[in-house]
Amino acid sequence: MKFAANVTLLFSELPMMERFGAAWAAGFTGVEVLFPYDEPVPTFVDRLSRNDLEMVLMNCPPPNYTGGERGFAAVPASKPRFQQDFRRALRFAKALNTRHIHIMAGVAAGAEAHATFVENLSWAAGFAPDQSLTIEPLNQQDMPGYFLSDFHKAKEIVVEVGAKNLGLQFDTYHAAQTHGDVMAVWAAVKDVVRHIQLGQAPDRSEPGPGQIDFDSFFAQVAADGYGGWLSAEYHPSKQTQDTLGWLPR
Repeated sequence: MKFAANVTLLFSELPMMERFGAAWAAGFTGVEVLFPYDEPVPTFVDRLSRNDLEMVLMNCPPPNYTGGERGFAAVPASKPRFQQDFRRALRFAKALNTRHIHIMAGVAAGAEAHATFVENLSWAAGFAPDQSLTIEPLNQQDMPGYFLSDFHKAKEIVVEVGAKNLGLQFDTYHAAQTHGDVMAVWAAVKDVVRHIQLGQAPDRSEPGPGQIDFDSFFAQVAADGYGGWLSAEYHPSKQTQDTLGWLPR
């Protein structure tokens, strides 16, 4: 299995551009950056190349610095803006050779929101057929009103869109917070999962003591033949380096 570090959350005791070297030194071979829009692309490319790291995932859309919600792919009123912002995110993803773009749904509800989300995802998948796209359910405690919080609904949407380059982003923390039994959720949706993120519940800390039995989870993921990345996306309970006892060497 391939392990990546979300350097937006991990190694936060260091400046952003120093986190890439720290991730490599810790044994990671890939990184996620949630919103890599504030630094010049050549700077990111240099850090990735220098540390022999793959850029595994980034979020779309770019952040809204005027106080708007994070994401709007399911927000009917924002439909005209979606294509413009997706094009911008895609330019960054191509320049950084990013494996996955996570398309964020935003705060919305109802049949119109569902139709908007499906329409936008279908357009994006067709516009960028060689780019892997993901959608991720986020729990309602952390993201009240977020359109996509149910993992079973997320699978239904992936199937409805029916695009080969669209899959599910499986975050263990959000699965536990929403559904409780992470292993049962994995069993139900694993056939559409193309990226995994790791965080313990209920505090989104490192894999270790908590609600999720990570030894069993890793064993099941391996037994099921999952060949994608597993990304550490958690809030370290102490210095990041001191939270990596779970990482297979």
